[in-house]
Amino acid sequence: MTKEEIRKIAEEEDIAFIRMQFTDIFGQLKNVAITRSQLEKAMDNQIMIDGSSIEGFARIYESDQYLRPDLDSFQIFPWRPQKGKVARFICDVYNPDGTPFAGDPRNVLKTELAKAAEKGYTFNVGPELEFFLFSTDENGEPTTTTSDEAGYFDLAPLDRGSDTRREISLLLEKMGFEIEASHHEVAKGQHEIDFKYGDALKTADNIMTFKLTVKTTAQRNGLHATFMPKPLEGVNGSGMHTNMSLFKDGKNIFFDPTDERQLSKEAYQFIAGILHHMKSMAAVTNPTVNSYKRLVPGYEAPCYMAWSTSNRSALIRIPAARGASTRVELRCPDPSTNPYLEFALCLAAGLDGIEKQMEIPAEETSNIFAMTEEEREAHGIESLPGSLHEALKEMKKDPLIREVLGEHVYRQYLAGKYKEWDEYRTSISEWERRRYMITY
Repeated sequence: MTKEEIRKIAEEEDIAFIRMQFTDIFGQLKNVAITRSQLEKAMDNQIMIDGSSIEGFARIYESDQYLRPDLDSFQIFPWRPQKGKVARFICDVYNPDGTPFAGDPRNVLKTELAKAAEKGYTFNVGPELEFFLFSTDENGEPTTTTSDEAGYFDLAPLDRGSDTRREISLLLEKMGFEIEASHHEVAKGQHEIDFKYGDALKTADNIMTFKLTVKTTAQRNGLHATFMPKPLEGVNGSGMHTNMSLFKDGKNIFFDPTDERQLSKEAYQFIAGILHHMKSMAAVTNPTVNSYKRLVPGYEAPCYMAWSTSNRSALIRIPAARGASTRVELRCPDPSTNPYLEFALCLAAGLDGIEKQMEIPAEETSNIFAMTEEEREAHGIESLPGSLHEALKEMKKDPLIREVLGEHVYRQYLAGKYKEWDEYRTSISEWERRRYMITY
């Protein structure tokens, strides 16, 4: 979009406020709101923020940073008032000297995409986000209760979240999303809405918009939406399966009709690269203490490092579609991940596999969940890290992670996550009180 087009839309649509949105290194959406009178200033990259107030962004003596809006991201929020409307820009963060801020996750992804483009590659991603809808109490605070009795693919009246899910889908379509499917998931109160794949940067932006829309719509309907990976014991958690493909000269290079699986050598090498770096990527793909409560056997979440063309117990699955739709599905990420960092690492790991011509392990066709530990060892199947602490230790072993994230994000991310782990390990849970208070 041009500045003139945006000016015209702002006037004709009676836009009163514009939210200048950006994402911190831990995947939290931030914004500065301006009135329409400041639109020209915003489009001239003159809106300033105090980066020292944002965890992991900048130190107090280097706090001034500027927001540069992506003009193509200009969008009106359809849930806001129709008089005095609210729009948004998705922004990149820059230093006062005009250089990109090293701590901006969007810049991390753009850097990796530029490296891939130099080799002729375009990276496309399609996410599958799951979330829970819970009731709120008399004070509007979230609970873990739901009146929803539905299960996988059930419909109303069992699926009592269907109206909210429908409203979310329609609002997203008004914002330019192509909604491919929406349905009830396995657990009570759990839902999934899938939107069309796109280039990695656009998709990461869309994930942030998707989360905002889901949470806002739920709140308007007296519900609380959460993307917490495992909010309830004894039921499935929420994942964000990540479907990836590489294009070159307009063709999907993962497809080879002459191969027995119709997969190219680049596809196999890409998978090998992901598997090689997966343990060290886990602290980003599954970034919270709670993430590892989901990655346990028995609840469909993959915790074993294998690949297959059909086996859903494997970490990486190749869906049946071929031709231009050939793709690699990574099944461990959850929706608490920072999508900019996740996509950057997945791309770098996959390309590392291609460049080094890594050998892929044998396809695993057996149900890995049903295997004993000895059987998994015999098949050469390793496990993902079992906790955030283990994942952080693995992250520190891999120089690729440091290179992709950059020194600033790498150090700040580790510091923030170790702080989170320390808070968790020193807290006393209700389980501990129930287990030990009387016994000891």
